[in-house]
Amino acid sequence: MKKMALALLMLIPAAAHAEDRAYCPTRPGLGTTPCTIAPGHVSVETALTDWTLSQDSTQRSDTILIGDSFVRVGLTDAIEAQVGWTPFGHVRTRDKLAGTVDSSSGVGDVTLGVKANLRHPDGSGVSIAVQPFVTLPVGGATLGAGDWGAGMVVPVTFDLSDTVNFATTTEFDAAVDGDGHGRHFAASETLGLGFKLSKALTASVEGQVLHDEDPAGKTTQDLASLSLAWAAKDDLQFDVGGVAGLNRDAPDIELYLGVSRRF
Repeated sequence: MKKMALALLMLIPAAAHAEDRAYCPTRPGLGTTPCTIAPGHVSVETALTDWTLSQDSTQRSDTILIGDSFVRVGLTDAIEAQVGWTPFGHVRTRDKLAGTVDSSSGVGDVTLGVKANLRHPDGSGVSIAVQPFVTLPVGGATLGAGDWGAGMVVPVTFDLSDTVNFATTTEFDAAVDGDGHGRHFAASETLGLGFKLSKALTASVEGQVLHDEDPAGKTTQDLASLSLAWAAKDDLQFDVGGVAGLNRDAPDIELYLGVSRRF
């Protein structure tokens, strides 16, 4: 009985530390965070609206996502479960030569994942995590990939000073082929700097290279991102950001507005 009481007393500081952990949404930006949600808490992170433009000399494509959401559930001090889903998306494609317009709407695939933090689950100091995931082909033809996929994300952050943080996110995927059947290798590397402008406001600058070996044609996208996050409350964050394509393979521009809430 004494041993059991001692064990419970030893757990109290860890539980208190988890409760006091600062909120760390994965939004906004191109990369992700190694920190995890404390046990007993849930984080709902949603793109209220997300618009992407891709165009060339022959056509223009506009993609709008509404409510693209990512839910994180704290399981232990260093492990969280994840679910992602896009409830609505609309794609409008205009043929510049023929003058025709095609439009379609639908829902996206479901992503299931787990993040295990290996060092500093609150994201302080040097923090690192591994995040395996799978995608389930439940989406329609507009947004769905057509087959299952999988991947591994390895985010790392470390503080350069009290106000500057360096972040890197490495990802390897078994991505679904463009025709919706089978998988191929894809990988990306994201580097970024986060700047704490005030107690509630943070700015992030990122660059990303994404290489995709789809059998229909290999591509390499170069992207640059700027985002702002405002912590309105301890458990509430709003964000806004933009992504610019730096080469021909990348989309021209993406703009988004989002909110994250911890329960």
